[in-house]
Amino acid sequence: MNKKYLLSSVTAGIALLYANHGTAQCVSTQDCATLGYTESSCPNGGVKCPFGNKWFCSSSGITPEQCTELGFTQICTGTNQTGGSGSTCNKKYNICKCASGYTWDIINKTCKKTSSIGYSDGNYYYCDGKIVGVRATGMDFYVALKDLSRMNWSASYDACLAYSFCGDVRGVLPKKEQLTTLYNNKSQINSLLSANGGTKLNEGYYWSSTYYNDDIYYYIVSMADGDVGNYYQSNTSYVRPILNIYD
Repeated sequence: MNKKYLLSSVTAGIALLYANHGTAQCVSTQDCATLGYTESSCPNGGVKCPFGNKWFCSSSGITPEQCTELGFTQICTGTNQTGGSGSTCNKKYNICKCASGYTWDIINKTCKKTSSIGYSDGNYYYCDGKIVGVRATGMDFYVALKDLSRMNWSASYDACLAYSFCGDVRGVLPKKEQLTTLYNNKSQINSLLSANGGTKLNEGYYWSSTYYNDDIYYYIVSMADGDVGNYYQSNTSYVRPILNIYD
């Protein structure tokens, strides 16, 4: 399956959306600032608030609502949070930095106290005696127990690097070949996940770290049938961090 989406098509879709905004969209508030429209003008272009004279300035044309859809929801001023990490959109982040001794929990979106004792044993990877990753027999990487939220490629890459299997033992976004290996061992992996408090792999496409073309299209692999395709980097797809055994 080959799926390419051009930025021009996205921009045209945004223009059409706002051309019909007054009659086609219901919102819970008409407060421009709450919706993310806070600027008085945009010298380099932006989107005007439908309910007032404020603007959202973005050279990419992405609206505040689309920032939220792409997973940029964190202000990063909460308990033990010390600012945002990685890309930002509408002054919000996918992940937050944490104070010393704490690690960002990508699933619960909080800074949790860092655990430091991680070890592998056969089909399992443990953190402080608790199973946090599984692998099928013969695989050279462990799989996180749960998916992260669906997000674009850049956010997926950053989120996997921030994912903690145990303390400073960090995950990565799988390569295309590793996703194919994951699909080929899906039955055993899903059984191990279900038996240890995890969730089975979704029957959809997962991001890989392997680029397809020009560093803007990346390979995706379906866990439904093993199909290999590619997505434009701003599209959203499933994400599951892995831990390489030999890194």
